[in-house]
Amino acid sequence: MVVQAKKRELKEAQKRKKQLEERCKLEESIGNAVLTWNNEILPNWETMCCSRKVRELWWQGIPPSVRGKVWSLAIGNELNITHELYDICLARAKEKWRSLSTGGAEVEGEDAGFSAADREASLELIKLDISRTFPNLCIFQQGGPYHDTLHSILGAYTCYRPDVGYVQGMSFIAAVLILNLDTADAFIAFSNLLNKPCQMAFFRVDHGLMLTYFAAFEVFFEENLPKLFAHFKKNNLTPDIYLIDWIFTLYSKSLPLDLACRVWDVFCRDGEEFLFRTALGILKLFEDILTKMDFIHIAQFLTKLPEDLPSEEFFTSIAAIQMQSRNKKWAQILAALQKDNREMEKGSPSLKR
Repeated sequence: MVVQAKKRELKEAQKRKKQLEERCKLEESIGNAVLTWNNEILPNWETMCCSRKVRELWWQGIPPSVRGKVWSLAIGNELNITHELYDICLARAKEKWRSLSTGGAEVEGEDAGFSAADREASLELIKLDISRTFPNLCIFQQGGPYHDTLHSILGAYTCYRPDVGYVQGMSFIAAVLILNLDTADAFIAFSNLLNKPCQMAFFRVDHGLMLTYFAAFEVFFEENLPKLFAHFKKNNLTPDIYLIDWIFTLYSKSLPLDLACRVWDVFCRDGEEFLFRTALGILKLFEDILTKMDFIHIAQFLTKLPEDLPSEEFFTSIAAIQMQSRNKKWAQILAALQKDNREMEKGSPSLKR
């Protein structure tokens, strides 16, 4: 018994030593990556961001200390939003909150098409959604250090884009940005991110365009995972059942936060295509399990993914997905489907009447 106990102790000691060595190796690797990003890449962003070396580093995950800066540069600011504009939108939001809380009904010109009930519902939804945003972290809920920041960004956005307003799921995107950027910069990144074609299609609930994205996704689904694709078809499991939640929150609700941030890293590099490639990577990773499940169990499984996803295995699965079908890339497939839809709409008798 003494010998067995000593053997166990030795095995545990060796295991701890190996874990410590791996942690030290990881910390050294992150430290070296931070130096490369800060000293070589960021000062020469325009010339280096598309180089093979940077793209490979990007895939490995951006170090947390430079992540916000890289995301800001990659997302860009096509909308030319300034810190001053954020302050103006926030001041308007605060004025509306005060007005609604005191029962006022004054409507500014740009909001004339939106009823007081709509605005109140939007503000109530923000309040409710904030309480459900990363509840395990306890930092965005009432009394938490980032509650007011998240509330401010979402409120300011409803004033900046009253035509879009607040849509469920936005709070997760804003929260991830808050964890990596200063408040005004997070608002700038948030507004520009939501202005991308895919995000705008989903957040404005453009059904036609959403169906086009789902159809493009299915082209690559069938190409990469024909067996699972056939199983989903047999069970009438359509992409909207699992993709909507993933796209609306950019995986930040479905995946562990550190893994979601790595998905965001490559999404900032590759654009919307990577969101759908990630979805296929998830399906590939769990293909064996999913092919044995029925409709209900597949839907439940994909709605709540396992929390202990190994990052390297996960990204290996994504890397194995080919985003090319019959020599056509994602953008070409999507454009062709959009063109077909437009032509169908033009030829529809109901639309001609």
